[in-house]
Amino acid sequence: MEQHGPGGGSAERHVTDAPLWVPRPERPFLTADWRYLAMLQYAVDPQVLRPFVPRGTELDDWQGRMLVSLVGFQFLETRVLGVPIPFHRHFDEVNLRFYVRRRGPEGWRRAVVFLREIVPRQAIAVVARRWYNEPYVALPMRHRIAMDGAVEGAKGLARYEWQHEGHWAHLEVETEGAPVLPMPESEEAFISEHYWGYTAQRDGGCLEYQVRHLPWRVWATRRASLACDAARLYGAPFGRVLSAPPVSAFLAEGSPVVVFRGRRLSQTGTT
Repeated sequence: MEQHGPGGGSAERHVTDAPLWVPRPERPFLTADWRYLAMLQYAVDPQVLRPFVPRGTELDDWQGRMLVSLVGFQFLETRVLGVPIPFHRHFDEVNLRFYVRRRGPEGWRRAVVFLREIVPRQAIAVVARRWYNEPYVALPMRHRIAMDGAVEGAKGLARYEWQHEGHWAHLEVETEGAPVLPMPESEEAFISEHYWGYTAQRDGGCLEYQVRHLPWRVWATRRASLACDAARLYGAPFGRVLSAPPVSAFLAEGSPVVVFRGRRLSQTGTT
């Protein structure tokens, strides 16, 4: 399956091109290194997503098309409140997410909402559910990363697997060419450059949190695949969505990231 490549961009793009950061005086809740983010995009009817839109936000589309992304990546050098947790520093994650926005003092805050996040250790899922009410689940996971020479243009491969109900599922991308920084108005930038997250709370409220990282270079993909009983894992509506071929796929290089504590929005949508 052929996929569209990333938009052209200069490797000299500077961090100041990233969105304006709202000052956050507190220390980070979590720091980590996110690497080799395989991102598969699927078109979705907005009516499927509306029940999951957190209060105070609205759906965000890409050129009139609503998307969900299935993302697999490596979570490395993880620290919570500056402390490395033994046996929980390096792990994989696969998440299904969609896109929303909310007006902030500096303009639109483009954000992600997670529908399900898979990690290999129960303790990680428990912490994420407790602090953010994020929909984490712990399943056995494994990966295959073969990216030697990919920065210079050699073929690369990233494959993430998880075991669900006794069967191994996977998502996989095969890269071509060298990575580039996408143009600001490209689909790759829309998908990869989100610096906010929103999470619906059990009482109907909404938690907002900020994520900081440099813009990521991305590889085009020559092939992308998903093998998964998506209906069993994500529910019938998303099973139908994920049974179709992805409308786009790419691999993001990743970088160090900083995640701040969440703040509840008021009933009016302000922090």
